[in-house]
Amino acid sequence: MLTLILGLILFFGLHSVAIVAPFWRERMLLFVGQGAWKAVYSLLSLAGFVLMVVGFAHARQMPVVLYVPAGWLRYLTFILMLPVFPLLLAAYLPGAIQAKAKHPMLAAVKLWATAHLLAAGTLADVLLFGAFLLWAIVDRISLKRRVKASPPHAPPSRFNDLIAVVLGLALYALFLLRLHVMLIGVSPLAPPGL
Repeated sequence: MLTLILGLILFFGLHSVAIVAPFWRERMLLFVGQGAWKAVYSLLSLAGFVLMVVGFAHARQMPVVLYVPAGWLRYLTFILMLPVFPLLLAAYLPGAIQAKAKHPMLAAVKLWATAHLLAAGTLADVLLFGAFLLWAIVDRISLKRRVKASPPHAPPSRFNDLIAVVLGLALYALFLLRLHVMLIGVSPLAPPGL
């Protein structure tokens, strides 16, 4: 569990710099240069992510159950997950979805984390998905008071929303049918309790 917690602290600590110190990144860019900043930030983020994954995998071997979700919540989870991949793609494809959601990636993270908190109730689940949910909420609130650089994205096109929805739903289906089992080791379609 300690590995998971260290990973969460490192990963979200780095990703929260702009929330707590909006101009620190710009000062560091001037001090060390963009290449060095990106390299260090990427390596530390990757280290935090790896610690989270390894810690979560270890914690799953001896789960501490905090709550057992009601069986019907799994269907709500499937529904909440439907827009997640389209929203993630819309973050990089300018269109009506991006304009309406304002911050589609944060919306996707909030839906993903909430859906998983409804489906799983171990301490590791609550720490991991709860941290993502809390961070996305705080980051979204902080964006109201700071200027956020737009992520690199495709050029505007009238087909971007269609691409985001079709490709996003295809990715969701792929995750449901194959990738979740391959990457996480759990089938979302397996009967509860298996």
